Amino acid sequence: MSDAVLLTRLDGPVLTLTLNRPHRRNAIDRALWDALGEALHRATVDDAVRAVVVTGAGGAFCGGADLDPAARGVDAEHPTRLMRRINDVALALHELPVPSVAVVDGVAVGAGWNLALGCDLVVATPAARFSQIFARRGLSVDFGGTWLLPRLVGMQQAKRLALLAETIGAEEAHALGLVTWVVDGDELPAFVADIAGRLADGPPVALARDKAMLHAATRSSFAEALDAEATSQAINFVTDAPEGIAAFVERRDPGFDGRWRFDRA
Repeated sequence: MSDAVLLTRLDGPVLTLTLNRPHRRNAIDRALWDALGEALHRATVDDAVRAVVVTGAGGAFCGGADLDPAARGVDAEHPTRLMRRINDVALALHELPVPSVAVVDGVAVGAGWNLALGCDLVVATPAARFSQIFARRGLSVDFGGTWLLPRLVGMQQAKRLALLAETIGAEEAHALGLVTWVVDGDELPAFVADIAGRLADGPPVALARDKAMLHAATRSSFAEALDAEATSQAINFVTDAPEGIAAFVERRDPGFDGRWRFDRA
């Protein structure tokens, strides 16, 4: 694994991915794209990972894709290949079966902002600044922003953010529904640890099903959503639901492990 993304497991089942190019405000070059894709794959296949935190080093979240020719090298990738690499990472984040939390301090612009929006929850400090900066660079929105923004803020606000490429602060982003919480920097570590810990303690199969169903609901009918819910509950009743119900009856905290509990006898 490249040191472009630092992986830490200080909180047991919580895996923290730290974008680690602080000298470029964590702008994403080829090495970071590759490292981020590999890190998300690890989080997907490692059953010990129950929640993922994505953050940036050095007082910034992510300055978007690194457009400096020196960062791309002499043998720059063809744009179609580069976009395939970017899209693979965006899809891996979207399909991540465990809950994800973006922790944003400083700038989150372009693909960097859409990286944060691709996470399930977003925690920002008052110093966070956001922009769909693409139009200022002669580019169109990417990393899933055209899909994410209308669903989060509606079409008019999505067009405003994309077409004007304005920079907005944490409080406005929170008011628009693009940030889940705004937390002072000195309170941030404890707050994030609490949120990530609660997610990691949740029933992993049920949470994965919830994520998948909520994503699918944007393109399904009400009847199809009900069918998906019925299937999910059938799975839960032979996974973590027995433990959750027992814990409720016994007035204790549940210990969810995601194990299959089907009795074939």
